[in-house]
Amino acid sequence: MSLRLYDVHNHLQDERFGGRQSELLAACAQAGVTAMVVNGSCEADWPSVLALARPSGRADRPPPALAGTVVPRIIPSFGCHPWYLHERTVNWLKHLAHFLDAIPSVVGEIGLDRWKPGLRYDGQEEVFVAQLRLAAERNRPVSIHCLQAWGRLLEILQTEPRPARGFLLHSYGGSMEMVTPFAELGAYFSLPGYFAHERKARQRETFQQVPLERLLIETDAPDQPLPAGRNFFRDAKTYPLTDSASGRILNHPANLAAVYAFATELRGATAEALSAQVEANFLRLFGGF
Repeated sequence: MSLRLYDVHNHLQDERFGGRQSELLAACAQAGVTAMVVNGSCEADWPSVLALARPSGRADRPPPALAGTVVPRIIPSFGCHPWYLHERTVNWLKHLAHFLDAIPSVVGEIGLDRWKPGLRYDGQEEVFVAQLRLAAERNRPVSIHCLQAWGRLLEILQTEPRPARGFLLHSYGGSMEMVTPFAELGAYFSLPGYFAHERKARQRETFQQVPLERLLIETDAPDQPLPAGRNFFRDAKTYPLTDSASGRILNHPANLAAVYAFATELRGATAEALSAQVEANFLRLFGGF
C-alpha cells in the first residue's frame, strides 16, 4: 500500500537548488509526496514561490522522461522571516497582502529569533504581530519559526488574534511543558528529520509526547539535512544532494519519506496509522489551500 505524504514546511524556491526544482519534484512524486507547503521568507523570494504554485505555466512539471507523473500539490506560503527584516521595504505589509490575495495561500515563514548571532531582536515582535493579525483576519494557517523566544511567543499568542483554523510551530524546539498551552491555542507541531541527530535527544523526547492529532512532518529542505548513519533511516530511501556552488550538503525534499520513517519509529506506530493521522492533521490545518 502506497502512503500519501505531506511536507508542511520547505523552501523549494531556494536558489541553492540551482534551478533543479522540476527534478526535485519528480523525485518527490516517486517518493509518495502528495502535497507540500513552500515557504517564502522575504519579499525577494515571494515571486518565486508564486511561480511554483501557479496552476498554469508551472515550474513544477516533471522532466519529459517522467511525463504523466503526478507531481506534488504546492501550497504557497508568504511571510517575512526574522532573519530578513532588514531587507523589507516600507510597503512590505501591503506587498504581503497582495501575494496572499493573488492565490489561495498561507502565511509564513514568520517568527521570533533570539538565537542567531548578530541578529537584532528590535522590531521582530512588531513585524511578527502584524503578520499574525493578517493571518487571523483572513483565517489563513501560519507557519511560525521560533528560537530561544518560546515564552514570549506564548505570551503573544495568548493576547493577539490567531487564525481560527490554527497555526504551525515549525521544527518545534520548545519544552515538553509548553506543548499543552500551545496546543490549547491551536498549535500543530512539525517534526523535522534533523531531530534524528544524536544531540537532539530532548527534542525527540518532546515529540514522543506531542498529541498525535497535533503532529505534522516536515523536511525544511534545503535546510536541516538528515544525519548520516542513524538507525532511524535504515529502512527508508534517502536522496543525497549537494549545493553545486559550495559543495555543501543540502536536504532533498524527497527525504520526506525518511522523516516519516523516523516519526513512525519515534512514536512506535505503524507506517499506515501514522501517515493516516498526519494526513488528517494536514487537511485540518491546510485543507482548501
